[in-house]
Amino acid sequence: MTATESEQTSILNPSLWDGKIYTTGWTAGSAEPIEVKEPATGSVLATVGMASAADAFAAATRAAKAQKEWAATKPEDRAAILRRAGDFFVTHAAELGEWVQRETGAIGAKAALETHVAANECFDAAGLPHHPAGDVLTSNADHWSFARRTPAGVVAVISPFNFPLILSIRSVAPALALGNTVILKPDPRTPVSGGVMIMRAFEEAGLPAGVLQLLNGGAETGAALTEAPEVRIISFTGSTAAGRKVGEAAGRNLKRAHLELGGNNALIVLPGADLAKAASAGAFGSFLHQGQICMTAGRHLVHESLTNGYVSALREKAEHLPVGDPMSGQVALGPIIDDRQRDNIHRIVEEAKAAGATVEAGGTYDNLFYSPTVLTGLDKENPAWAEEIFGPVAPVMGFSTLEEAAEIVNSSEYGLSVSILGDVGEAMKLADMVHSGKVHINEQTVMDESNAPFGGVGASGTGSRFGGYTANIEAFTETQWLTVRPDIAPYPF
Repeated sequence: MTATESEQTSILNPSLWDGKIYTTGWTAGSAEPIEVKEPATGSVLATVGMASAADAFAAATRAAKAQKEWAATKPEDRAAILRRAGDFFVTHAAELGEWVQRETGAIGAKAALETHVAANECFDAAGLPHHPAGDVLTSNADHWSFARRTPAGVVAVISPFNFPLILSIRSVAPALALGNTVILKPDPRTPVSGGVMIMRAFEEAGLPAGVLQLLNGGAETGAALTEAPEVRIISFTGSTAAGRKVGEAAGRNLKRAHLELGGNNALIVLPGADLAKAASAGAFGSFLHQGQICMTAGRHLVHESLTNGYVSALREKAEHLPVGDPMSGQVALGPIIDDRQRDNIHRIVEEAKAAGATVEAGGTYDNLFYSPTVLTGLDKENPAWAEEIFGPVAPVMGFSTLEEAAEIVNSSEYGLSVSILGDVGEAMKLADMVHSGKVHINEQTVMDESNAPFGGVGASGTGSRFGGYTANIEAFTETQWLTVRPDIAPYPF
């Protein structure tokens, strides 16, 4: 088969979307198109259209008009579209997974996870249109009283580069299922995985025009979505710094903002824990996808009786994990997304060394490939312990008591995910002491399931706003009080 024939049979055929955004169809954006580059090689993968602020305001107006009819669509019809979108990710997983690998620098298993979870998000969301839409309330008045859920209206989804497919679809699918229209703005570094393939899924599923729009764009486009009067909800996943700006704009404009932000997550190893298994969990938690995950194990807190052995085992893991182009062979770590992110990782490592840390493994890079790194000799003020690194770096510190461990964990401004490895009884005690949106006992920190609530506290965000019926209904609907009488009530005026 020739390259041209292969392109024509591709479900992501670039001739459909090259240099374009999606409004009521694939069309050119008002801003200058950009190239999508493969971080492992620097090769240009595609060109995508870019939306301006004016495009964002126009999209919001268009979405508000389309929303009324979409909300009135029969529940079974909305559900069927969600199921067909889920089938899209199953049927085309191989092609979509290759795009995820090349665009994000992911290993094959990570890419397969993204397509698998994307399908499940759609399948789970397909149940939402048939979910009970409210409650019958008791009342002292002579009327029926209801609290009913109604679609919020227009939802803007702003997603990041690291798990672009999952972190977009987990808001897009339930918001659509509940009768909202959606404007999706993926990170400009990963617009295909975070945008084009989702748009193609719903295009193939038969979603009506204007119900989902794809606006590739930068900060200006995202800011416009926070200002557009038709947008009721902003679902943002990204850095804490950017999330604060989104939250400020949303508050000023009286919009609801669901913010899933950064993390500096603790993996705690209790006395008596199996060292080999703990080190394996720790390596996975810190080095998966080059540490570019909000749930990455950014702090390893190990009981003083096990610290030396744990560091030795973790160092062994780090020194033997292969790093390279995920498309060229079997590797454990691929490239960092770009040189700016790589330079920030290395800055923190160098500042950690200057503050007294010891590099037990790694601490070097070749182009965008950063070696798995283990640091010891830190205190709570060391940059590698205090900051979110977002790279393959595992800082290790010892502790003596559960109370000390809890105090160290809670000293961070972040509160997304905590892992506790070892005796379950002791782990349960510690779980009650830590402030975190998620706690995993005898599992590492990186965990996400489509039916489970997801979110953090403190600088990690505004709580569990995604996942499962309860969280998704709360996130993407409004509660309306409705009363009904058989005739007009008598009044004394």
